[in-house]
This record gives sequence, C-alpha cells and structure tokens, in this order.
Amino acid sequence: MAVPTVSDTLVPAVAAPVVFDPVVPSPAPPVVVPVVPVQAPPVAGRCVPRPRRATRRSALYGNLRRPLYPVIKSESVDPVRNPYAPGAGQRPPELAGRDRELQQFEIVLERVARGRPERSMVLTGLRGVGKTVLLNTFKSMAMQRLWGTGKIEARPDQSIRRPVAAALHMAIRELAPRHRAPERIEEFLGVLKAFAMRDPAAAKGTSHWSPGIDVPAARGRADSGDLEIDLTELFVDAAGVATDLGVGIALFIDEMQDVQAPDVSALCAACHELSQNGGPLIVVGAGLPHLPSVLSASKSYSERLFRYARIDRLDRDAADLALIAPAAREDVEFTPDALDALYEAADGYPYFVQAYGKVAWDLAPRSPITADDIKVSAPEAEEELAVGFFGSRYERATPAERDYMHAMAQLGDDPVPTAEVAETLGRKPSSLSPARDSLIKKGLIYSAERGVIGFTVPHFGRFLRAQPV
Repeated sequence: MAVPTVSDTLVPAVAAPVVFDPVVPSPAPPVVVPVVPVQAPPVAGRCVPRPRRATRRSALYGNLRRPLYPVIKSESVDPVRNPYAPGAGQRPPELAGRDRELQQFEIVLERVARGRPERSMVLTGLRGVGKTVLLNTFKSMAMQRLWGTGKIEARPDQSIRRPVAAALHMAIRELAPRHRAPERIEEFLGVLKAFAMRDPAAAKGTSHWSPGIDVPAARGRADSGDLEIDLTELFVDAAGVATDLGVGIALFIDEMQDVQAPDVSALCAACHELSQNGGPLIVVGAGLPHLPSVLSASKSYSERLFRYARIDRLDRDAADLALIAPAAREDVEFTPDALDALYEAADGYPYFVQAYGKVAWDLAPRSPITADDIKVSAPEAEEELAVGFFGSRYERATPAERDYMHAMAQLGDDPVPTAEVAETLGRKPSSLSPARDSLIKKGLIYSAERGVIGFTVPHFGRFLRAQPV
C-alpha cells in the first residue's frame, strides 16, 4: 500500500477518468491508513526538534525564495534590513562612545532628585558628532525618571520667551496628573500665560500664544517685560511644582549658540538663581564649539554655572562598535580590512560612520563585507555627502562668502587666523569682516578664539578644495 507524500497533499494529481458500468456497481475506494514512522528515542542530554509539518504557506514561500534572491542581490546583506541611519538628530542603532556623557547626566539626575545642588549642562561640538542625539537621549532618561521635560530649538531671529513658555507648559502637563493640588497647577499656568503674553515682539493688545487651558493670566509675577526678571521667576515657580512631587524639570535647548545675546544673559541669570536656591530645574544645552565663549560674554560666572562636555569624533574601538553591533544583529560581518577602510574614510565622525556604513551595506554582494566593497561604495557615499551634507551649506553662501571659505580651505582643515585668510585673499582684515560675520551667523564657520576661525562642519575644507573656485 502506497503512503501519501507531502507533495500529494499539496498538489493533487490528476487521475485517469473512471468508466462506470451501469450494471456492475463500482468498487468502494480503498481505505488508506497513514503509516507513522517510528522515531528513534532521544539521546540523553540532547534536545531533538520535532519535525515541521509542511503547509501550503511554507511551500509557497519556499518556492518564492529563489526568485527573490536576484532582486535583493544577496542572501545575507539585504538593503531592506540595512540598520544604519545617517540623519539629522536621528539616533544611530548603536550609541557607541558616549558612555562618559551618559554617566555624567545620570549623576546629575540622581543628585537633583536627592535635593543636592547641581549645575546645568552644555554639550558642544562640530556638526555631525551627535549632539542632538545625546540631547534626545538625555530627554528620554529624564522622562524615565518621571521628570517634566520640554525641548526647544533656538533661532537667531526669535526670542526664547514663547518657545520656553511652550516647553515648560509641556513639562508641567507631564507632571499635572500626579499632582494632588489642581489649584497649584492652575496657579503656575496663570504665571506661564502671563510670561508668554509679555512678548515685546507681539503687537500691542494681542497674544499669539495660549497655554491651551482656560486660566486667567496672573498679575505681578513673570510679567514685567524684562526677560531676565520674568524668566527667573518662571523657573523658580516651575521648580516649586516639581518639588511638590519630588522630581525635577529639564529644559533642553538645541542650537543654543543661536540664542540672542539678551536672552542668553537672561537664561544665565535664571540658572544662577536656581543654583543658589537648589531648585530642581536644569537647563541642558547643545551647540557649536564657540558656545562657551557666547555664554561667558553674557555673564562672567557662566564658566562656573554649567558643566561643559565637548563631544568629539569616536575613537577606533567606538567607531568599530557602531558598525559591528548593528550588523551582528542582522547576521552580517565586516572583515578587519573593511573596518580599517571605513575608519579612514569616516575619520571617526558619527554621521560619516553611518553614511559610509549604509552605502557599503547596500552595495555589498554578500557577508562578510570586505575592503573591496568599501572601495566600491566609498565614492557613492562621498557623492551623497557632497550633495546633501556639504553642498546644501555651500549653496547658502554668497560669492564673497565662498571666496572667504575657499581661502580658509587652502590653509588647511584646522582653525586658522583671520589675518592669514586676509593675506591669502590679498585684502585687509577689516574689509572681510562682513563676510566673516555673515558666515558665523549662518553657522558655516565659528570663532574658535579671538582672531581664529574654523569650519563648523568636519571635512568641509576637503570638500571645498575639490570645488572649482
């Protein structure tokens, strides 16, 4: 008796036609008894997997696997599963090389929670080193401790009054459901509304912002019109609400170097007042390398007011980890030569590590990814950077500003004296001040120290040297 196979159950065979005699009845179909194979007893200490039962779904996808392989061009390096994420402020799959900063902020959170005095924090570094990523990670850490959090992105043409009001409103909304005194929350919202409505930039008698809760604006608190006084009173009242719950409030400010000079002075004064009375509210800022000089120019005590952390490129071990760990989760490997080539190309800058890693993954035919794969993919990655990362910034500059940057690039990639830039252009330094100041406002260069300037974007000088003058 024949035993039916799996294929017989999935694809029914076409039987020959049966001719029925009208006189003689057709015989009854034979009864097929499936034969169950006898399995060997399991060996001690070993787990014997149970045989998988074939189904129509498994047969269908099993047959589709081969036609799909030529489409994705690889059985192991699938572009759909590419883990690398080069993006503005986008968290990489492996946040490598930032353990020290994460530990520092963890200590800040713990000390504030215990009522110990602690300074606010400022992150500085070039573009593409991961400042915004760290800022967002800090925000997540504070939220996990049930803190109230708010975040703003500073703009050079906007006062921080209304953005700060909106951010603190968000922070208080996170704390309000746990507060046992609703009238205490409404009292603070009244102060918050009064603070926002005193925006000198708004037309007289109008208000372009409302906290979203129907409470009357308070009078006599945070509504003087002087931002330094109002911001200090607002921070103190917000810290009082957080104290009621035994938690803190964290205000995160990205692109902090773009805060207007009077607003920087007010922000420093408010943080100074909080540090003296021990209020559980901290400000965490992120900006370009010249941010400490911007803060010190507004208040002489700012160097003691903040805890500064300079964010730089990754060392070799951290850069390798940023590539290896996400790939290992997808069962893909890099050869040592490939890691050498990637580090040389990316120079340890986190954004470049993600950019080169993503293109190398997309173009590699199989695992492990080799140095030859990097050699093929590097030009495409550099072309993408030239258009998106470098080119978009270069297009924002005027012809005079481009001449100034080209002169900087001829002198090297490190910060250079402004006098040497003027000498390269054959001009007087005073005549180049407008171009220099405009480039600083656009965030393309920064003043590393008095009389010295540098590019805010790593490898920007190398990009300029490849462009026609």
